[in-house]
Amino acid sequence: MAWLSSLAVLMLAQLPADGATQLQKVDGVMPTLRRMAADPELIQAVLAQNARHVPLATIREQDETWRASPMLTPFKQRVLDTACSRVLNRYRERLGVIVAEAFAMDEQGALVGSTRRTSDYWQGDEAKFQVPYAKGQPLREKPFFDESSQAYVIQVSLPVRDGARTIGAITVGLSLLDL
Repeated sequence: MAWLSSLAVLMLAQLPADGATQLQKVDGVMPTLRRMAADPELIQAVLAQNARHVPLATIREQDETWRASPMLTPFKQRVLDTACSRVLNRYRERLGVIVAEAFAMDEQGALVGSTRRTSDYWQGDEAKFQVPYAKGQPLREKPFFDESSQAYVIQVSLPVRDGARTIGAITVGLSLLDL
């Protein structure tokens, strides 16, 4: 257990001391993140999932199943194999190692696609979905250690729009150590 504490101290020591510089670097990638949220293929994938009208109760059941197993289940693999996931991965490849993870959510906060397994399937109860979806505004969260990507990140969430109508959201975890 002592080694775990030592590892945490070493990782914290690697965090940049100048938070303002990191925020400027985040600002520098915002145009690309906006393009990602406005990508026509991503929008079509979110619209297609919204058109299925999956009941929230079903989404919550899927979320329970998702969280119950750390393994890559067939359901998790299907999410990782979607057209939306391919779009997110293209942007991740363009941006490089600074993207720890990226995922898109439908109008209820359920995953449409992701670059990696997330800790949960339903994001609808979290600010990363609620702020961009309900308020139509970007959200930049405080830096934290993200268990699903195993990295210190700043998560940036943006609305996904079809014209003027908000139809979902994306979240991109930017690695603080790689910015």
